[in-house]
Amino acid sequence: MPLMDHLRELRNRLAKALLILALGAVVGAVFYDQVWNFLTEPYCSLPASQVVEGGGCSLIVTGPFDAFFVAFKVWLFVGALVTAPLWLYQLWAFVAPALHGSEKKYAYIFAPLAGLLFVSGAALAYSITALALQMLFGFLPEDADPFLTIGEYLSYMLIMMGMFGLGFVMPLLVVLLNIVGILSHEAIVKWRQVIIFSAFLIAAVVTPAEPISMLALAIPLIILFELAELFCFFNDRRRRRNDPTGDLGDDEISELDDQLSDLDYTPSSLDGPDSGGESGKRS
Repeated sequence: MPLMDHLRELRNRLAKALLILALGAVVGAVFYDQVWNFLTEPYCSLPASQVVEGGGCSLIVTGPFDAFFVAFKVWLFVGALVTAPLWLYQLWAFVAPALHGSEKKYAYIFAPLAGLLFVSGAALAYSITALALQMLFGFLPEDADPFLTIGEYLSYMLIMMGMFGLGFVMPLLVVLLNIVGILSHEAIVKWRQVIIFSAFLIAAVVTPAEPISMLALAIPLIILFELAELFCFFNDRRRRRNDPTGDLGDDEISELDDQLSDLDYTPSSLDGPDSGGESGKRS
């Protein structure tokens, strides 16, 4: 297809994806109260003395548009989740014609796994939110109460769930790069210490300044990375067994068999060393 046709196809796919997200946002508006109660459950489950003095669960509003912006974010969040198969299909329909059969097969396998890992990471972030907030609120003086704004709390929840979900998907990217031949197991072993340190560093940056959230993200990341490394080890060994020269670089020489095969024998070698003399005598 010409370039302009590709751009028109991309425009049409994006327009359909945005329309699907808008319809999903309508679903989010219908179930807004239930979703908001679900998101605030970790905060409201804290002891009453650490939420609001006298009991209760309250988030404050500091601006006239805070409530609308929070509701709008929740609508989009729910809409993106419930319509994910539909708008992801639009992106897939744009990319799929350029892929080979084997690449499509991998996509069919990795897409559900990526979704499952993302949901698992988001669920872990949701489950530790109450414990993380309780530890953070533990540093408050006795005469201070933690009044959070609804915008701050929603941003905290969405960032935590999103970062945990993306973190759980990263080891799957390592496996994918190994399958297509970009990343080898030897390279992973070489950079293992750097990768482990990076996991702790990323967990410390994207999570609050408390150890529970950092360890809850870093430890599963390292475990998933080790599983990805184990897969890469067996995949590279299988690749070498099927093609011994497949992992050689462009400047490396493969090992050659010194024994001659049947195709390597010439008629002169079959006649023996004296064949030339005898034929000369006969001539």
